[in-house]
Amino acid sequence: MNWEFEKIAGPMQITEGPVWDGSGLLYTNIANNRILRYDPATGESTEVRTGTNAANGLMLDKNGVLYACEGGGRRMVRYDPVVGDAATGVTVLCDNFEGKRLNSPNDLAIDSQGRIWFTDPRYGDYRDDMELDHESVFRLDPQSDGSWVCVRMTFDTTAPNGLLLSPDEKTLYVAQSKYGEGKKRELRGYPVQADGALGERQVLHNFAPHRGIDGMCLDAEGNIVATAGWEVSGPGGMIYVFAPNGRVLETHPLPVNRPTNCTFGDADLQTLYVTSIDGYLLKARTDRRGL
Repeated sequence: MNWEFEKIAGPMQITEGPVWDGSGLLYTNIANNRILRYDPATGESTEVRTGTNAANGLMLDKNGVLYACEGGGRRMVRYDPVVGDAATGVTVLCDNFEGKRLNSPNDLAIDSQGRIWFTDPRYGDYRDDMELDHESVFRLDPQSDGSWVCVRMTFDTTAPNGLLLSPDEKTLYVAQSKYGEGKKRELRGYPVQADGALGERQVLHNFAPHRGIDGMCLDAEGNIVATAGWEVSGPGGMIYVFAPNGRVLETHPLPVNRPTNCTFGDADLQTLYVTSIDGYLLKARTDRRGL
C-alpha cells in the first residue's frame, strides 16, 4: 500500500513531538515556544500551551499526564493539565546531571515502571555554554518522595536523538544522529539488562553519509516506523519501517525535505502523523496500526 501524505498544517517553522491523546494530536512548534493540538474532526490546529522553552519531544504516561523535553530550557518537565483555556503549571523533573546543566533534552520514552528515558544531544555550532562533556541517553527514576534520580545510560553516543523501548522493554532503540564528515548516523539497539543497565549496542542500520533517524514510533507488531532523510543527499525525506532486527521492510517518500518525528493516531491508530523541519504537519492513512 502506498501511503499518500497530505499537509494538514504549516509551514510554521520546525514542528516536532507528535503524540496522540485519544481524540487529537499534540505537537510542538519549537521555534515559537508552543504546543498545538490538531483536531481531526475539524481539521484545525489550536494553540494549547505557550512559553515552552523550545519544547521538543512530548510523551503521555499511562494516566494521560504530559511530559516534555524543554530543549531551550535544558530541562525535563511535567505539564499540569490544561483547564479551560488556561495552561496551568510546570513541574521540573531534572535540569542537571551531577550538578552540570543538561545539554538540550530532545526526545523521551516512558516505560511500564514510570521511568523516563531521554536523549540529551547538543545540535548546532554553539557549544560554549555546554557544561557536560558528553551527549548521552539518561533515565529518570521516580522516587517515593516524588523526586527523580537521573541516571546516565549510554557512554558511546555523540548525538542521540529519537528513542524507543521495544514492546517487551528488553531493547532500547536509539537514533545516533551526529552530522558531519565521518560521523555516525545509525539506528542502534541496546539490550536492557535485568539490573536496568544497557548492554553492548548493536548497529541495526547505518545511514551514513545521509541524514539518519530523527524520530520514530512503533507499530502494533513491534516494528520501528522512523523519519529520516533530507534533500542534501540520498533518497530524500522518507518514512522507513524497520523490523526489530533492522531489516528494512518498507519505505514511503514524503513531500517534505526533513521529517522530524511521527506517531500513529485516529480511533483505529492507522493514520500516521508526521512533523517536519520546515514546520508542516502531515498525515496518511496506512495499512499498519500503531502500538
